[in-house]
Amino acid sequence: MADGPRVFVARRIPEEGLEAVREACEMDLWEDALPPPRDELLRRVAGTDGVLTLLTDRVDDEFLDAAGPQLKVVSNYAVGFDNVDVAACARRGIPVGNTPGVLTDTTADLAWALLMAAARRLPEGDRYVRAGSWKTWGPMLLLGPDVHGATIGIVGFGRIGQAVARRAQGFGMDILYHDLQPLPPSVTDPLGATYLPLEELLPRSDFVSLHVNLSPVTRHLINTDTLGQMKRTAVLVNTSRGPVVDQVALASALRDGVIWAAALDVTDPEPIPMDDPLVGLDNCLIVPHIASASRATRGKMAAMAAANLIAGVRGERLPTEVPPPA
Repeated sequence: MADGPRVFVARRIPEEGLEAVREACEMDLWEDALPPPRDELLRRVAGTDGVLTLLTDRVDDEFLDAAGPQLKVVSNYAVGFDNVDVAACARRGIPVGNTPGVLTDTTADLAWALLMAAARRLPEGDRYVRAGSWKTWGPMLLLGPDVHGATIGIVGFGRIGQAVARRAQGFGMDILYHDLQPLPPSVTDPLGATYLPLEELLPRSDFVSLHVNLSPVTRHLINTDTLGQMKRTAVLVNTSRGPVVDQVALASALRDGVIWAAALDVTDPEPIPMDDPLVGLDNCLIVPHIASASRATRGKMAAMAAANLIAGVRGERLPTEVPPPA
């Protein structure tokens, strides 16, 4: 639509979202696979009525000043929104949208895939074969821990944490969880999940899976002290946000045998630098932030982000709005 509300879309997203935006708005789309550089981002948002951002785009006072007072909405293509200063947007009366719910099971699937791959040493096994090292069956080759019947500690027991617990039930695992406070029995009893303080959960868990939002409280929640509370045979899985884990402490813990292995979908920063000590460790599996990367889920996220953007530029209530801070 050539004469509709002006919007900037900060990366190509699936057509389920782009088609709707294209029909309703005058759309400026950043076509490159890499995020727009900061100066280009600020230039492109100037004068727009709405913006569709990704986790790689920092939305702060500088961004909002560059956009201008006519900006009506920020639609973030993610369930997380730590890249957006929601308070700054609220001060200017700009609603912020996100894409919750649709990626719950897809993210839980990826967390489970990481857990299984780290436990059974699948990346190491693949590299072993491709390097020509497989000469015979060996009784001591690539041994790892059993998943079935083990104890999993789930840190953050929201939608995704609970979805991981459902998968753990199928493996006959003991399920422990930690959250800001114990959840009602109506939530936890069907999952067979037991609440514990973090300092009690960590030493009892064979696998620790992180599903918390990034906040000042959760930044470096996993650090030298908390890693030291875990079993030496433990596997850490992180599909939440990179800064929840102190990577320097994690690298030391993996190298020194404080814990056995880690599997990460997220790092700090992203992408992880190739000289980061974690990259060179065989007992650290790292994938490039792909927890929601199924075709169906990314399409649903695109449709939700588009719906938030279009509602915002029309002055309507966003279908999935991030609550402004109190």
